Amino acid sequence: MGNTSRSPGVVTCGNVPLESSFQRVPRCVYTSTSLYEYRGWDSKAANPTHRRFTWGLRSSEKHAVDFYISDFQSGLRALVKTGYGARVTPYVDESIVIDVDPLNKELLPEFVRWLGERNLSSDDRVMQLKEGYIKEGSTVSVMGVVQRNENVLMIVPPAEPFTTGCQWTKCIFPASLEGIVLRCEDTSKMDVIPV
Repeated sequence: MGNTSRSPGVVTCGNVPLESSFQRVPRCVYTSTSLYEYRGWDSKAANPTHRRFTWGLRSSEKHAVDFYISDFQSGLRALVKTGYGARVTPYVDESIVIDVDPLNKELLPEFVRWLGERNLSSDDRVMQLKEGYIKEGSTVSVMGVVQRNENVLMIVPPAEPFTTGCQWTKCIFPASLEGIVLRCEDTSKMDVIPV
């Protein structure tokens, strides 16, 4: 106990599950939604460092809550402490949910509502909305510190960042990771809605 370890397993929601921002996927433990804009020759920049002829991040939301993970082999269940401001390093793929082309003037009402809730405009911009999530029943790997508090087995963020080290055969260079590392093992693809 006290060392950083990797625990694979199946996700079960805790007391307060999340709902994904745009698609409204229920019973999630981690959600991320990102709005990207393409900047052409005479279009506006999505952010101060956005260069021409590239995609730039205009808006990003990431949320995580505490959840349970059940180990495949032993059947043990642990509480993963990722909520309440805990540091989390997520490795969750975001899929394109909507492709917005200004030549098609009719935007989905749901997308217009989503933009309005965030005080964002669409004003003839080429955009992509991407969403990623970990929902109940997903297979994940969690890296964190295993602790036992009374009768509850918990995985908590390490006190300090840890490094991965080099793995030359896999082209992995050293990296410093903060908090609990979440990696979603599910590879299901979401449908893209062209607008």
